[in-house]
Amino acid sequence: MKTLKKQWLEVLSTYQYVLCFCFLGLFFSLAGFLLLFTSLWYLSLLYLVWLFLDWDTPQQGGRRYQWLKNWSAWKHLSDYFPLKLVKTAELPPDRNYVLGSHPHGVIAVGSVCNFATEGTGLSQLFPGLRFSMAVLNCLLYLPGHREYFLSCGACSVNRQSLDHVLSQSQLGRAVVIVVGGANEALYAVPGEHCLTLRNRKGFVRLALRHGASLVPVYSFGENDIFRVKAFAPDSWQHLLQVTIKKLLSCCPCIFWGRGLFSAKSWGLLPLARPITTVVGRPIPVPQCPQPTEEQVDHYHTLYMKALEQLFEEHKESCGLPASTRLTFI
Repeated sequence: MKTLKKQWLEVLSTYQYVLCFCFLGLFFSLAGFLLLFTSLWYLSLLYLVWLFLDWDTPQQGGRRYQWLKNWSAWKHLSDYFPLKLVKTAELPPDRNYVLGSHPHGVIAVGSVCNFATEGTGLSQLFPGLRFSMAVLNCLLYLPGHREYFLSCGACSVNRQSLDHVLSQSQLGRAVVIVVGGANEALYAVPGEHCLTLRNRKGFVRLALRHGASLVPVYSFGENDIFRVKAFAPDSWQHLLQVTIKKLLSCCPCIFWGRGLFSAKSWGLLPLARPITTVVGRPIPVPQCPQPTEEQVDHYHTLYMKALEQLFEEHKESCGLPASTRLTFI
């Protein structure tokens, strides 16, 4: 039985992640702009100088502060749902890996909290590996967002950044990519398991260029922590969401959870639903500096089959009906 103090620590730790994920960049960008018109204008100027000097860090593997990855708030957050990280096979540190993490959900709790923090004991489960969480490039140039994600070891999801990580002389690098991206937020409906994957092949090309093994990862329960308003594919609301996504790389969706002080009210606090992140068996990939489309298609098909198999093997133990199927779009 959790004490009242423990319950509040879990709630506040989870709430800070939601607020930081959704609003931190906008808040500090606006605050920095407004400071220019006050006597503290030099603070904004100093930050701009720092941003200029530190501009290339997201493209060079990012940086990480171990104390932040070990922050006790991540453990409280993982206990709130609870979050669980399951290993199905060894990932030896004598090679590199590209992990495809699915689904994105609304705020990618399973992906970020399992692979960018020590909330579920990542380094104990996979000793010798150095994980880099790949996030949208634009997030790493917003004040606040930049420091929050970079300090947890995140890097940009673009080619230059990922090539830099996987080309290091020391092996044991593991890049984690949420393959479906923000587009999957539109399909993060409780009980649904719809992945944007059929035409997402860049992560396979990345693995082929560096000879990094592909590893499928699925977070059961990721889509159950929020209620999402889903619009019909032919509606103007859905078209607007898709258009904004193309323009800004982020996908606006209408979602809600429970209130901060009451589980019976609406708010931004996620529902306390179990999230089990299962890491599959690695798929060996040969190194091909210039992979052909046939090679990319071949390993992409192998990856999709392995992901589907992973889903089928673990769905019932994670509380899903045997009739549940994984859908690729």
